[in-house]
Amino acid sequence: MKIRNGLTCFLIGVLLAWATCVPIVGQSASSSSNLTPTTTKPVEDVSGYNQPPKSILDVMQAPSLPIPTVSPTHDSILLVSWQEYPPIARVATPFLRLAGVRIEPKNHSKHDTPGGYGITPCATNFELVHLAGGTQLHVAIPAGACPGEPIWAADGKRFAFVNIATESVELWIGDAKTGEAHRVPGVRLNPMLDDEMKWMPDQKTLLVKLVPKGMGAPPPEPVVPIGPSIQETEGQKGQSSTYENRDTLGSKHDEDLFDYFAASQLALINAATAAITPLGKPENYESLDPAPDGQHILVSVIHKPYSYVTTYDRFPKEVEVWDVSPHSHPLARTIASLPLADRVPIDGVPVGPRDFSWRATDPATLVWAEALDGGDWNVKVPARDKILILKAPFNTPAAEITRTEQRFGGFSWSEHPNIALLTEYDNNRHWTRTFIVDVDDLQQKPRLLWNISTDENYANPGLPVTRHLANGSVVVRQDGDSIYLAGVGSSVDGDRPFLDRLNLNTLKYERLFRSDKTCYERFLSFTGPDTRTLLTWHQSPADPPNAFTRTLGNALDATAGEAAFASTSFPVTHILDPAPAVRAIKKRLVKYKRADGLDLSFRLYTPPGYQEGTRVPTILYAYPLDYADPSTAGQVVGSQETFTQLYEYRLLLLAGYAIIDDASFPIIGDPKKAYDTYLEQLVADAKAAVDEAVSLGVADPDRIGVTGHSHGALMTANLVAHSGLFRAGVATSGSYNKTLTPFGFQSERRSVWEASDIYLKVSPFFFADKIKIPLLIIHGAEDANPGTTPLQASKLYEAIRGNGGTARLVLLPHEPHWYTAMESNEQLIYEMLRWFDKYVKNTPPQPVTGSR
Repeated sequence: MKIRNGLTCFLIGVLLAWATCVPIVGQSASSSSNLTPTTTKPVEDVSGYNQPPKSILDVMQAPSLPIPTVSPTHDSILLVSWQEYPPIARVATPFLRLAGVRIEPKNHSKHDTPGGYGITPCATNFELVHLAGGTQLHVAIPAGACPGEPIWAADGKRFAFVNIATESVELWIGDAKTGEAHRVPGVRLNPMLDDEMKWMPDQKTLLVKLVPKGMGAPPPEPVVPIGPSIQETEGQKGQSSTYENRDTLGSKHDEDLFDYFAASQLALINAATAAITPLGKPENYESLDPAPDGQHILVSVIHKPYSYVTTYDRFPKEVEVWDVSPHSHPLARTIASLPLADRVPIDGVPVGPRDFSWRATDPATLVWAEALDGGDWNVKVPARDKILILKAPFNTPAAEITRTEQRFGGFSWSEHPNIALLTEYDNNRHWTRTFIVDVDDLQQKPRLLWNISTDENYANPGLPVTRHLANGSVVVRQDGDSIYLAGVGSSVDGDRPFLDRLNLNTLKYERLFRSDKTCYERFLSFTGPDTRTLLTWHQSPADPPNAFTRTLGNALDATAGEAAFASTSFPVTHILDPAPAVRAIKKRLVKYKRADGLDLSFRLYTPPGYQEGTRVPTILYAYPLDYADPSTAGQVVGSQETFTQLYEYRLLLLAGYAIIDDASFPIIGDPKKAYDTYLEQLVADAKAAVDEAVSLGVADPDRIGVTGHSHGALMTANLVAHSGLFRAGVATSGSYNKTLTPFGFQSERRSVWEASDIYLKVSPFFFADKIKIPLLIIHGAEDANPGTTPLQASKLYEAIRGNGGTARLVLLPHEPHWYTAMESNEQLIYEMLRWFDKYVKNTPPQPVTGSR
């Protein structure tokens, strides 16, 4: 494909995209947006929100399936059901954008999840299940409450959770024996910078962040500007990645608001008496981490000067250890003074101390890492990080215990006091290594345990099974010389979760359990000290997820990869099917090859009542992934044996469409330049999937559509521009002009100035004159992801419209990157169904004209 004059096209694109872009920094959600196109006449058939047919609405409005949370003592399960789609009234709650956080000023709550991808979810129901006897207790919460995820105390006697109320964020504590829960009076939590609630090691006390008393009203916005917003750079590089500059500060008033809402008063709360003991004075506390001894707390405090180009996690901070034995007057010792880190290399780390944590098996020993390469992946050095350790009373220099050849990934501390697993990772190769280390004997050379690609699924060893010590510290469970590993168990036939036992001396594995081929059953925990009885989460296409106890029996003469022990199971919970109509949908794993011989796969869903051999309109959904090695790119992931649930595009199955779901779309190459062949591989991936679905006799080659979200939306727009495979496309929350993220995107690390032709080639905005296949563009009007701002959608629409193409732009009010409100999701499905019915299902058969 020939790219038109690279520099000229780049400059035109930037000017077109930026011409009407006015930055909105620190603006509240109640302010009007200037990102909607002003030159397009409103579509006449839109009046308020629309709904899809009743058969789809019934499934959307069905109760959600609960998620299990097992107590640390393994004798109880909390089944937590979540609100699938909140009402638009909640999503539309006004908020402030403050250095990467969206805060609702009325009650001091966080408006969205980390990264701004969705609204903070509300639980709708708690059910407490006692394994002994199988009794189930309903945990009563007030009607209209918005509880968060429950946090168990390590002794299993209590659980705590936040509740987002109208005027405040409340603290609630539940009794694991009776199931009764109550609000702690006089507590207004401040969740702005997270860590608003943690159990102390005595498991009787909660460490919390409170909204300080006597704060008064927030700083009012000046009626007259106090001056201009000024930024300055003095010759140093200061690149910002796509995800780094979300909702940054932009004025002195923004800074004042940040200080007002970030300020917290630390306190200890007695779970039995509700007595509140303040700690220290109000500050902008970020992270809180109690030491295993219960006497010390690791505290980080954010302070000025702030940055207008990055989020709060890069602001200057003091890292301190507090001795809280005096309680209200803790003794603080500074461990590190970290400066503003607004010039960190893309995919790099800040210089200086970072990644602080406590050694789980010591009373009060700090561990952290420091970069030896300036935090820059591009620098070649013998070792990238050094690891340091500092013991209480923290009055001596830290001791270096080891260095890592690649970037430090962290320690997993074993129950054995001398053993830990140290992980390092290499983003340049998509690689990770794990070592067995003795941190108390530095003369012993670390033993290599795993040396594996981060893209490897089939040989992935799984994750170590952990348990809680009495003080709440989480350690790797170890019996003698053996630890346990629970994994997804990806295979050529799909995922089959497993539980292994690994001897750390011999490095030999023993498979204790593997999910049967006819279901999907994953390990949750052991039920106690006896490792022969497991708690699992079992489901199949016909059976909703439920907890089971599984007892290992006699040894078997098992084949490679299969369980070495027989086992019997017994159901613990009895969750019912919330949407029986969905069981009429069938799915299967389909394996095929790309034109170059690469193995690929997808899951093919067929609609209710489908007759084999009948060709039906079909929708392809995919999300391209980047791979460094072709040997891992074609591996099968996911399972066709899970309980079928319908969300988003899958709901179109109820309207008679087949779905080519999660089709493999690998982009393979050196991570430093994989996008050189992105477009060619994208089209090859799509052609292989479409050809296979047609060859199976399911897909009608004249009636195939394509859809994708975020990076998948970029895929969708490129496929309608550059392939002749599809009759229509639906792109949601996409990024279509990569010159607007000039310092990289996905795995692309080169800047637009280093690889301008590549940025242009992958950007469908610059090929809008070639997009003649109908494209529906949907976007959240409050998308916080800097790479997928609403501007991306409106400008692509204007470009297609200006070049005579067929397109429709739908901006969903108040929605972030993922759409959350019931009304918005109903509109989404209505729009997708309307579009695909018009341009795919009901279009007359005819050759599809592509751009090539």
